[in-house]
Amino acid sequence: MKNAFALKIVLAVLCLVMLALQLRSMSGWTETRGVFDDICYLRQAHLFQRFGLAGFDTDMSRDDDGYARSKFREIGFPGWKDRKELPCHNTFPATGKVVIQYPPGPGMVLALFPKGHQVVPMFWFSTIAVFAFACLAILRARKPASMVLAGLFGCLAIYLMINPIKASYSMAPTAVVCAVCGYLTARCFGAPEGDQRLAPLLMLGVLFGLAVNFRLANIFLCGGCSLFLLIDFLKSRQTRQFLRGLWFALALAVGMLPTLVSYWINTGSPFTSTYTGATDVQPLDFSLTAIMGYLGDYLQVALLAFAIAGAIRLWLTHDQGLKRIARLTALNLAINLAFFLTYPIATPYYTIPIALLSLWTLLFAVVEQEAQSDFVGQGAVAGNRL
Repeated sequence: MKNAFALKIVLAVLCLVMLALQLRSMSGWTETRGVFDDICYLRQAHLFQRFGLAGFDTDMSRDDDGYARSKFREIGFPGWKDRKELPCHNTFPATGKVVIQYPPGPGMVLALFPKGHQVVPMFWFSTIAVFAFACLAILRARKPASMVLAGLFGCLAIYLMINPIKASYSMAPTAVVCAVCGYLTARCFGAPEGDQRLAPLLMLGVLFGLAVNFRLANIFLCGGCSLFLLIDFLKSRQTRQFLRGLWFALALAVGMLPTLVSYWINTGSPFTSTYTGATDVQPLDFSLTAIMGYLGDYLQVALLAFAIAGAIRLWLTHDQGLKRIARLTALNLAINLAFFLTYPIATPYYTIPIALLSLWTLLFAVVEQEAQSDFVGQGAVAGNRL
């Protein structure tokens, strides 16, 4: 027991050192990188800070203080005077508005921090949250191998908060949601019959919905859980399983409400995306363009390979709960990769969320199974003593 406790302390300290290095590096960041997306996320935050919930309306007519135009002028964008020429904004004839194309999630998070000091605190708090879940995994682990695995993955997850997650402000909160959802997925689906409590499932659905507010493509992150709930119902044909799936879907919709409200205000319909145009909405491409792009990104390939290998490893075990998590993870990976590998644009971070979600799910499935086994074993020993 003493050796196990000492090992946990060492691993937690390693994660803490990685956290300190990352926070120190982040403290030197500037909010003026000259990136179009950054300006639009910050403009959304500016609107929330000026108008409160009315900040969902992102029409350029509300730029009466010149915030957006000044930001684009600072980076030398030639069309900064013409609101219809501004990057990451689209025009909608139905409403007559020129609006931000991105969902409101990153702006809502950035708005929590004071103007001019928003990006660094957002990444700080996000990285600290990831560190906390790494420590939770280390704490719950019972075997030396899983302790070391939790510590090493914790260090990796914290490292990723800069490279490549720094590339987009939408990625920092997404990484936190992946950690939380990985934990909840393991708890909800890790037992052979699944955790039948409704509260964790509702929380999981809401969080998956919230993830959509950061990046629309995050909608695919819930694919594995959604199909598993459907499969459970089709196998059992029980009202109870149908209601679990229905409640999950409703919770997912609740989490997505900010994006639906934003669409309604800005486009005239909650189901009309603010993305439009050939550069933003592209048909799926079944050539090898995207695949070759990802194959050249060794970090994403490595993370996906680890996730696939982990799922295979759990599937080969005799524990039915771990097998269930392995199947769910494999299904989720297949759904997400089917989209991203056929989407014609490959970036250094598109597949990072599904890789992180898969790895967190697999890790917590293992450590939670160990923790439950240890709890049962201790109960049995106590019973024998009595």
